[in-house]
Amino acid sequence: MQSKATTPEQYIAELPDDRQEAVRKLRETILRNLPKGFEERMNYGMLGYVVPHSTYPDGYHCTPELPLPFMSVASQKNFVAVYHSGIYASKELYDWFVGEYPKYVKTKLDMGKSCIRFKKMDTIPYKLIGELCTKMSVADWVSLYEENIKKS
Repeated sequence: MQSKATTPEQYIAELPDDRQEAVRKLRETILRNLPKGFEERMNYGMLGYVVPHSTYPDGYHCTPELPLPFMSVASQKNFVAVYHSGIYASKELYDWFVGEYPKYVKTKLDMGKSCIRFKKMDTIPYKLIGELCTKMSVADWVSLYEENIKKS
C-alpha cells in the first residue's frame, strides 16, 4: 500500500489508529539511532531513510533520480514492515539480527530478504530495531551496495 503522503507526519496521520503509535515509535527509534548522513523522507510511498544525492550522486541504480534507499517503514494491509537493505546485502548482519530476535520477541520471526513483518504491534522489538540502525554507517552501506547490489 503506497501512500501519497508528502511528509512523514502526514503518512502517520493517515494510518489507522492502531498503527499510528507503532509507526510513530518506529520512526522515533530509527531517527534516534541511525548514523549521521542518512536522511528521512517519503520514498516509494513509505517512510524512507536514504543516502542523499549530496553524499551519493549516483542515486539508486534502478531509478537514479531517487536517492539510495537504506531503510523504510510501511504500514501494509496485514502488518507493519521494516525494510533494511543492509540485512539483505550483509549475511553477517542478517545472521546477527536473526540470532538476536528471539532474545526480544517470543513469536517466530516473520522475515523476507530485507523485510521484517510485524502483525502484532505489541511485539515490535524497538530496542532491537534501534540497535540494528547503529550497525551500518553511510560509508559502510554505500560500499556494500556498490560491491554486492549495484553490479547485479
